Amino acid sequence: MDLPVSPGLLISLIIVVIAVLIISKGLIIIRQSEVMVVERLGSFHRVLESGINIIIPFIEQPRAITMLRYRKMGEDYTAITTDETRIDRRETVMDFPGQPVVTTDNVTVRINGALYYQIIDPKRAVYEVENMSQAVEVLAKTTLRSVVGKMELDKLFESRAEVNNEIQAAMEEPASKWGVKISRVEVQDIAMPEEVETAMRLQMAAERKRRATVTEAEGEKSAAIAMAQGQRESSILNAQGDKESAILRAQGEQESIKLVLSAIGDSEENKRTVVGYLLGQSYIKVLPNMAKNGERVFVPYESSALLGSMGMFREMAGSPEDTVAHHLKSRNHGDSDFRSGIVGGAASGL
Repeated sequence: MDLPVSPGLLISLIIVVIAVLIISKGLIIIRQSEVMVVERLGSFHRVLESGINIIIPFIEQPRAITMLRYRKMGEDYTAITTDETRIDRRETVMDFPGQPVVTTDNVTVRINGALYYQIIDPKRAVYEVENMSQAVEVLAKTTLRSVVGKMELDKLFESRAEVNNEIQAAMEEPASKWGVKISRVEVQDIAMPEEVETAMRLQMAAERKRRATVTEAEGEKSAAIAMAQGQRESSILNAQGDKESAILRAQGEQESIKLVLSAIGDSEENKRTVVGYLLGQSYIKVLPNMAKNGERVFVPYESSALLGSMGMFREMAGSPEDTVAHHLKSRNHGDSDFRSGIVGGAASGL
């Protein structure tokens, strides 16, 4: 049995369906870090922030923004253009393809860069420029050519940070008119022609060889200076040792002569006798070495007087050592042994 549908019920159902459609079309949920530009009858009305928002369907419509992105497939980049009603306010990276740039020394290099930007004012990004992402990309490329074109190739490799800062500073003012903030610009890769790269390798090898040669020369110089300083210090120490040794020998001879004179008497005749004996001993020690380099030896006439003094001294008292030892026996035994040892050592050394 069919139940008749009254006109009132049918109208109510139609109203409910229309209300559901209006609510579904007018209820918009915006996620965090996203916004939406809404137009009313073709004019800008407001910007919807994150959360639940309600718009009037057919009267208020979201305005789409055109975004250009690149997708890397192997070595090639594919440009993808999309119209998006939800505007992402997060920082976005644009990795655009490498661009040929000519430096001041007429070298063509291909530079691949990355651009980081953020939409600050969605209204300006939609209404002030037709294609915001494409405009930012073109601005980055032209600024890159302008900055790099003022530098030489070597300066370009040494000053990547400077290039990044100059590009960012040059892009800030025009990008701000579009409601975009340029966070930073990075030069990723610099590709050079093969012949230029080969020449740079040869130059680098020559520079390293030059540095190695300079380092080796500096090392040899330092070693020579250290050796010379060591020889100088050794000579000074040897001279000081010889000096001290000569002083000690002279002091020993002086003490020996004083002991001999104190033993036999310090008259003038005894002084001459002791001196002649000591000189004769030194002369006799030298005689064996005088005939080594020749067949004939000429003995000075004065040597007979020295030998005569030695013989006379021995006839009078045997020897200076015996005389000193006999004289010192009357003194303290400990002191006599000490002085006898000094005299004997000094006489035998002479």
